[in-house]
Amino acid sequence: MNIFRLTGDLSHLAAIIILLLKIWKTRSCAGISGKSQILFALVFTTRYLDLLTSFISLYNTTMKVIYIGCSYATVYLIYAKFKATYDGNHDTFRVEFLVVPVGGLAFLVNHDFSPLEILWTFSIYLESVSILPQLFMISKTGEAETITTHYLFFLGLYRALYLINWIWRFYFEGFFDMIAIVAGVVQTILYCDFFYLYVTKVLKGKKLSLPA
Repeated sequence: MNIFRLTGDLSHLAAIIILLLKIWKTRSCAGISGKSQILFALVFTTRYLDLLTSFISLYNTTMKVIYIGCSYATVYLIYAKFKATYDGNHDTFRVEFLVVPVGGLAFLVNHDFSPLEILWTFSIYLESVSILPQLFMISKTGEAETITTHYLFFLGLYRALYLINWIWRFYFEGFFDMIAIVAGVVQTILYCDFFYLYVTKVLKGKKLSLPA
């Protein structure tokens, strides 16, 4: 495992922990898109079905279990434990416009036409757009809490580091996965505007706001 994949994994884990701690400490999920979190739970569930069929390493298995467990814990906190604080009025992105096309694309463009491979491909495509309901929610409310922006920053950093990881693997291992690379590029592009606002505003102590 190279340093870029490891730091990417740690950035991803940091984002998840930041979000869970934010919700638990404030006893509120205000400003968090439940729809994005459902999509992420779907991403991890369909991607890590290989937990039932193969063992790669203790690290690999541990991280997969953590991602799945934390994603469902987040959904539970939003839709059950702290449901009263969930801002459903602003979390209105039509996720079927993401899930249906992504599902169709996974059937058409994949490495191998088998159930596990199609579901893995589906998860890669879906992850690239799963943050859209969260960004849409921020654009509707006009601003985001600082802790929420930290969560989004580490989530975006994770994808950017994974892109570098794919480049590293191509040059040093001869490994190339077009599906993962294209999806990673799309996801990183979606974060570009947010990254700019994060650096120019949040890191200077200002509140992040997007055009409504």
